[in-house]
Order: sequence, then C-alpha cells, then structure tokens
Amino acid sequence: KVGNASSVGMSDGYRIVAEFDNIGGLKVRAPVKSAGVVVGRVEGISLDMRTFRANVALRIDKRYPFPRDSSASILTAGLLGEQYVGMDGGGDEQNLKEGDRLKITQSAIVLEKVIGQFLYGKAAEAGAGK
Repeated sequence: KVGNASSVGMSDGYRIVAEFDNIGGLKVRAPVKSAGVVVGRVEGISLDMRTFRANVALRIDKRYPFPRDSSASILTAGLLGEQYVGMDGGGDEQNLKEGDRLKITQSAIVLEKVIGQFLYGKAAEAGAGK
C-alpha cells in the first residue's frame, strides 16, 4: 500500500497510452519511473479486442515532459518484486501531449516462458548429443 501511495497530484499530468504484447502482473496505480524517479502512475489497463494487445494508460506528471519518441518497458523491482513501467526519454524535439500513443514498447519478461525456453533448449541439446 505504501509503495503505491501517490506522492504527486497526478491530476495535473497528461495521459498517454502504451501498447504491449504482455503486461505480466502490472496493476493499475503501479509507478511509472524514469531513471528510478517516479514520474507517473498506471491509470488504466484494457485489452484491445482488435489486436489482442494490452493498452496501458499512463498519467505522467506535467513536471516531466518526455520527447515523442520516448519508449516504455514493463520492468520488475528486484527478482520477485512488483512490476512497474520504465520510461526512457528519446531525442525528438516535440514532447508527448495528452492522448498520444507511445510507438516503442517492450513487454514484460514472463519468467515461466524464459524457464520453459531454457529447459526446452537443454532437452534439445541432450537429444542432439545422442
């Protein structure tokens, strides 16, 4: 609860949307961080029934203008910690504004998939060695 307490009034922010293939365990009110600093919060999560991708609405504090070519990634705090959105600023001269969509995103790493791929690779190596 304390980790999700809002330290900044986000009503003065701007809303942008990022689209992800997989959001893992990301939750509404999760922090949006840039360089470890909380710059916003996840405002909403929905499924686009046309693309079957997750739309994540982010409310960014107006004190933090990000370039239009910024990117967003879903990251995990620690090994088994809560997930959050990491923002990396781009180099565009134009800044994001209310209603913009991020073009560059990186989905959450799903630990089960990574372990499955590792085990599948090991099984394939064992089979090839015979």
